[in-house]
Amino acid sequence: MLYRSLKDLISIELKHQALDQLPWRDFGNGLSMSRLAREGSCELVLYRIRSDASDDAFLKHEHIGGEFYLVLKGKIADETGEYEEGDVVFLDRQSVHAPRAIGDTVVLVLWPDGVRIVD
Repeated sequence: MLYRSLKDLISIELKHQALDQLPWRDFGNGLSMSRLAREGSCELVLYRIRSDASDDAFLKHEHIGGEFYLVLKGKIADETGEYEEGDVVFLDRQSVHAPRAIGDTVVLVLWPDGVRIVD
């Protein structure tokens, strides 16, 4: 796993009107996803998680080729730690986690080789 806070390098300002106009898939548990790009099994997505989302809104999953994410707003916590706005994280190939959001959260995620839900 790699982690680096970019807060000392960047300032993130989300354009909420533009976010609202993206096509969102609502999972009905406080979690929504918008696919920004996809080629084969490589995907770039935005997750939007409401502060009242259930703790298990994200299913436990494996990253076939790893996972890169940048927290744009709020906080994400999982088995490896807690990450907030401006933090960038790379999880290794075949890593498994069940993240949860703390407060209203927006995360940009890149899956180089897709994900698989695990029990």
